[in-house]
Amino acid sequence: MKMSKRTLIGAALLSCIGTTFGLPAQAEEPLKIGMIASYSGPYADYGRQFDAGVELYLKEHGGKIAGRPVQIIRKDTAGAAPDLAKRYAQELVVRDKVQLLTGLDFSPNAYAVAPIATQAKVPVLVMNASSSAITNSSPYIARLSFTVQQVSDPMARWMLENGVKETMIVVADYASGTDAYTAFKNAFEAGGGKVLGEIRTPMSNPDFSAYVQRIKDAKPESVFFFFPSGVMPPAFLRVWKERGLSEAGIKLFATGEATDDSFLDATGDIAQDLITSHHYSYAHPSEKNQKFIRDFEENFGTSLRPNYFAATAYDAMAAYDLALAATGGDTDGTKVMDALAGLSFESPRGPIQIDPETRDIVQTVYIRKTDKVDGKLVNVEFDAYENVKDPAKADAAKGK
Repeated sequence: MKMSKRTLIGAALLSCIGTTFGLPAQAEEPLKIGMIASYSGPYADYGRQFDAGVELYLKEHGGKIAGRPVQIIRKDTAGAAPDLAKRYAQELVVRDKVQLLTGLDFSPNAYAVAPIATQAKVPVLVMNASSSAITNSSPYIARLSFTVQQVSDPMARWMLENGVKETMIVVADYASGTDAYTAFKNAFEAGGGKVLGEIRTPMSNPDFSAYVQRIKDAKPESVFFFFPSGVMPPAFLRVWKERGLSEAGIKLFATGEATDDSFLDATGDIAQDLITSHHYSYAHPSEKNQKFIRDFEENFGTSLRPNYFAATAYDAMAAYDLALAATGGDTDGTKVMDALAGLSFESPRGPIQIDPETRDIVQTVYIRKTDKVDGKLVNVEFDAYENVKDPAKADAAKGK
């Protein structure tokens, strides 16, 4: 059929519009990302931090990833709720047609999402869940956050290097607590240290008085503890101070969840001088982080201090952006995972890489001391272990 001159001109105009800036017409279709996290309940701050990190990255990049506007579809688990997380993942994939998944603050939720990701071949970037085996649970999961083993092992090594030879271990009784116990104990004993005992506390409303009294009666040289960030660390620190264990000469060490930047103001002086190991600090001195802090405070004010949740959410958007640039915008799950494998870039926390073999994060773990700087409690980094891999996977690779 013959086309009129007007029709030909119209078709040419549509073609030009569709390829503006070298992008195909479908590039303007929203990139749908499902984010499963805690937005209510005692861990609602987790979701707030995720949202802020995502929003900051998108604002810096015109609201787009790989040239496409982004639609974030949020689902609230209000904490560790694996059945709910699995159902939400199914809804996001089947009903909402998301191309990518992220969030996942609790490890049980990440494990629950794994079979959905595998079946649907939808890429997942973990923003916080820190149990070591999560990336083993699906070939479509990569991690941008950390593992508890990754930050516990360096704390044991640092303590030994600085003359601490015996300790007790206190952990929350769930998967990540077990990971912290395993990594710390293995590293501490391998270096010649002695573990005098262990205490596992319930996740829900623990009364730390009896546990702290047991420690005081045992009179160890030191204690290493791990609890998820939020309500548990300050409760433990408060009882520790009330029972006078520091005055009794017992040294206290922890992973960075104990002094989460988001909760430090509320935790207060009971956190003063606590030495911790972690992968991000609000006070990290790099130029990249200082810009991240300035931009964060400009957009969200100073009432919400950015923590490692916000930094990792920011990084997750950067990783997806880089991966989709490598695939030419193709969201095919296998292609995206291939693009994520080995990906490295500068984060607000420092240089990071996704291990091409394990799909887990490789990064610097910092030793920090809680102190007041300009009248504000912060985690001041004073030592570091570079290019740290998850020790559980490193041991597996060695055949241990």
